[in-house]
Amino acid sequence: MSTIIGRTQQQAELSSLYQSKQSEFLVVYGRRRVGKTFLVREYFEHSFDFYVTGLANANTQDQLVNFHAALRKYGNKSLPFAKTWFEAFQQLIKLLENSKSKKKVVFFDELPWMDTAKSKFMSAFEHFWNSWASAQKNVKLIVCGSATSWLMDKIINNRGGLHNRTTQQMYLKPFCLAETELYLKSKNFTWKRQQIAECYMIFGGIPYYLSLLQKKNSLSQNVDRLLFAEDGRLRQEFSSLYASLFRFSEKYIKIVEALSKKLKGLTRDEILKATKHPDGGSFSKILKDLELCGFIRKYNGFGKQKREALFQLIDFYTLFYFRFIKKNRYFEERFWANSTDSSAVRAWKGYAFELLCLCHISEIKQALGIQGVLSKVAAWKSEHSNDGAQIDLLIERNDHVINLCEMKFSNSQFTIDKAYFKKLQNKVEAFKAETNPQQAIHLTFISAHGLKPNVYSQQIQNEVVLNDLF
Repeated sequence: MSTIIGRTQQQAELSSLYQSKQSEFLVVYGRRRVGKTFLVREYFEHSFDFYVTGLANANTQDQLVNFHAALRKYGNKSLPFAKTWFEAFQQLIKLLENSKSKKKVVFFDELPWMDTAKSKFMSAFEHFWNSWASAQKNVKLIVCGSATSWLMDKIINNRGGLHNRTTQQMYLKPFCLAETELYLKSKNFTWKRQQIAECYMIFGGIPYYLSLLQKKNSLSQNVDRLLFAEDGRLRQEFSSLYASLFRFSEKYIKIVEALSKKLKGLTRDEILKATKHPDGGSFSKILKDLELCGFIRKYNGFGKQKREALFQLIDFYTLFYFRFIKKNRYFEERFWANSTDSSAVRAWKGYAFELLCLCHISEIKQALGIQGVLSKVAAWKSEHSNDGAQIDLLIERNDHVINLCEMKFSNSQFTIDKAYFKKLQNKVEAFKAETNPQQAIHLTFISAHGLKPNVYSQQIQNEVVLNDLF
């Protein structure tokens, strides 16, 4: 367990599951490369009574051969080959019954891959849990897989034999900034926090992506080597990322591509129009799948109805892909190092920093000293002002205060000049005029290095800096 970075809450949940005096059925889900397998494997180390990983793009026969090999590894070396999944699960039951372990930990990794067409895998799996494992009081069944939509349909929201049979669910999110810093320090990186933040703005907190970074290289060199070099390890990542998670992945990609062009988000109707996807239940499912995997978020504007909710792309790698990788026809091997001062990169940094803040709301609340205050997070856009005033983050608090947050990225202290302060004033006045809030308004500035002191910075009620996000 010493090799696990962060994941404090998840480790506590796994400990509780293991110590439980009843059989447990845990589903671990999350986007590809987020570390689901690593977490389970490293936490339980050598405590598995049975562990099998499904085969990608394999037929039923090959899946059964693979399952048979795992049974032999953990039990009888001369075990006969099972021709059906029902026979295979009966052999698994005998193996577990013969185990001397007080707690029997069973791990099915990449479970969706085992459910091949007409294989009756799910019927056999349901029977294994319902007729035997759930009644044993000491079986700890853990399943995971990158195909989140399959796990939702076939396990978590199952309407058949597994309906309401899971006992625990674990959504594994990407690392936060603090966990990313811990990980890089464990690999002897000496990057400063701004470099770590910029790294996060490209790769997100995805452990696999972080594992490919080299400490001997600068951030720019790593980005060019992984994303723009001809043999870059992540050059073709996008094509396999969505395909591994979703069936008919091209429909999902159309939606995230549409959202990448409208950074503040689109309504459901606007997405339908942009993608020409027919409205209905299948479209709702795609949006829900993307949300569950952490690629998009659904949020309401301040004072808006649920039907007016916006969907926003929040996956850093996907955003970076559409902004720079897909458009890079010639794949210049030093593209990023030569582009760091371009207007396109500066614009991207400004938005990616806003996204970084939105992914660390709890840290912002802690920096403001309001982590114990009940609050709601929203956004707001003027419907009347000529300059299109909008606020991308506001925190409506139960102590009768609203924090209107302005988020700006810069390489040094940010200077609020007279013109910019006038813009802030107009934004606040437009918000007050259109919403008529009964709460006090606190203008809050979130930046990388804080505000340069002057007469205008003194008008800001609260400041949050990059260090606070760690």
